[in-house]
Amino acid sequence: MRSSLAPVLTALTLASAVMVPATAHAQERDPVLFVHGYSGSGDNWDSMIADFTDDGWNGDRLYTISYDYDASNEATARLIGREVDRILDETGHDAVDLVTHSMGGLSSRWYLKFLDGHEDVDDWVSLAGPNEGSLVRLPCVETSPSCQEVVVGSEFLEELNSGDPTPGDVTYTTFRSLCDFVVRPSTSVTLPGADNHRVGCVGHISFLTDPEVSQDVRDTLS
Repeated sequence: MRSSLAPVLTALTLASAVMVPATAHAQERDPVLFVHGYSGSGDNWDSMIADFTDDGWNGDRLYTISYDYDASNEATARLIGREVDRILDETGHDAVDLVTHSMGGLSSRWYLKFLDGHEDVDDWVSLAGPNEGSLVRLPCVETSPSCQEVVVGSEFLEELNSGDPTPGDVTYTTFRSLCDFVVRPSTSVTLPGADNHRVGCVGHISFLTDPEVSQDVRDTLS
């Protein structure tokens, strides 16, 4: 009787050994801060956050920020810094992940590069971010300081992209699409030193709700 139980007990022990790391991995996920783009708000991320929670992510560790999108990206960068500090204090984690859309990539990069944000961020993801600017002249350029900073060759972009555009030990990832007619050319999304990806035919705003993009983001953060 003892010998017949031995294989069963061994199998159960091995199964338990395999299950524990998976559970521990889920518990160790960094909190995620989602940063919207121009004319957006934290609500832009409702669809993607729902995808995350449906996939087993802890909704209490998924955060959004809303900000004055007409203000300079430098001002927004300071807001991001304060929100990251608050999240780290609240969760007790050592780092957060940043998922950004469009212009949110620029303010978050300013935070990473010039406000020591690279010390508190593990992964940074840019969805359709005009990291090298855009040749599309948007109407907001006439009145909005932040839009003026997106124009190719702006003083803001020159400073942001000078030296190392991907500082620190942060993992940088970008996603772009040929069907994005706001950030042109699409290669403006890419960054030297980042893991740059091209997705299918996804429009600029659709990056926020496209299920395949959402899966790509989760895979990146995992």
